[in-house]
Amino acid sequence: MKSRDLPELFPGFSSQKISFPDGDVFCRVGGSGAPLLLLHGYPQSHVMWHKIAPALSDQFTVILADLPGYGQSDCPPLSADHSAYSKRTMAKTMVQLMAEQGHETFFLAGHDRGGRVSYRMALDHPQKVKKLAVLDILPTFDYWAKMDREFALKVYHWAFLAQPAPFPENLISASAISYLEHTLASWTASKDLSAFSEAALAHYRAAFSNPRRVAASCEDYRAGATIDLNHDSLDRENQRKISCPTLVLWGNAGIASSASTPLDTWQEWAISVKGTGISSGHFLPEEAPTEALQQMKTFFSSDH
Repeated sequence: MKSRDLPELFPGFSSQKISFPDGDVFCRVGGSGAPLLLLHGYPQSHVMWHKIAPALSDQFTVILADLPGYGQSDCPPLSADHSAYSKRTMAKTMVQLMAEQGHETFFLAGHDRGGRVSYRMALDHPQKVKKLAVLDILPTFDYWAKMDREFALKVYHWAFLAQPAPFPENLISASAISYLEHTLASWTASKDLSAFSEAALAHYRAAFSNPRRVAASCEDYRAGATIDLNHDSLDRENQRKISCPTLVLWGNAGIASSASTPLDTWQEWAISVKGTGISSGHFLPEEAPTEALQQMKTFFSSDH
C-alpha cells in the first residue's frame, strides 16, 4: 500500500519530507507553542503517537518524525560499520531536521529505538535539548550488560535482528505480517493487538511489507550491538551524563522494568531524573494514552 492510500491519523498536521545526504526524512507538524519532537520505536513509526499528539499540539508545536529507514522516511544504505543507523547519526539528523523547522532548542521525547536516539541526542547535543523524556527503555549499555537468561528470552530480538545481513531479514520477510503482529502483541500487557487501532496497524503492516524497511530495522539493531554500544561505553567510562531535566516512564508490564528498576538505572546516566511506572506494557502512548499524556504534559509544561 502506498503512503497516500494509508489512513490519515493526524488531521490538521502538515506533512513534509526534508532532504539529507542519505535520503529524505518524513515528518508531520502541528500545533503551536514550544517545540516538542516525538520519536517512535520499533516496529512502528510516527503513527504510534496518534492518540496523544493532538492533545499535545494544544500546548506545543509537535514535530513527529519517522526515523531513517522507518515509516515514510528513506532507507540509508547498509554498511559494514552500520554507522548510518547509529543513534549518533540519527540524533544529528534529527537536530538538523529541527533546525530546518526553525527550532534551535526543543523538548524531546522518545519511545523504544526513538528513546535511544533521544538520549544520544541529549548527550551529544546538550545545548539543543531543553528537556528529555524516555519511554520504556534503559540505555543500550545496560541492556547488554544485563543480558542474563531471563532477559535474553524476553528481548531475543536484540540478538536475532543484529545477526549479519541478510539472515534475519530473510526469515522475517518470509512471514512479515505474522512476525510484526506477534512482536506487537507480545510486548503489550494484554498480549494481543487490542491496544492498536486498525488505522495504525495498517501503517505498521505497510512498512513491514517492504523488504527494504525490514532490512533497515535489522541494521538499526546491528548498530545497537556494535557502534551504539561503543558510544555508550565511552560515555560511561568518561562519566558523561545527560544535563537536561529527564523524565523516565515505563510500563509496569513493559520491557524496561524486567531488566532493572528503571529510575535507579537512569540516575546513573542523567543529573536530574524523575519518573514513574504506568499500568501498561511496552507501548505506553497506545496502551495507556491518558496517563502517558498527563505525565508528558506536566513534565514539559513545568518550570523544572
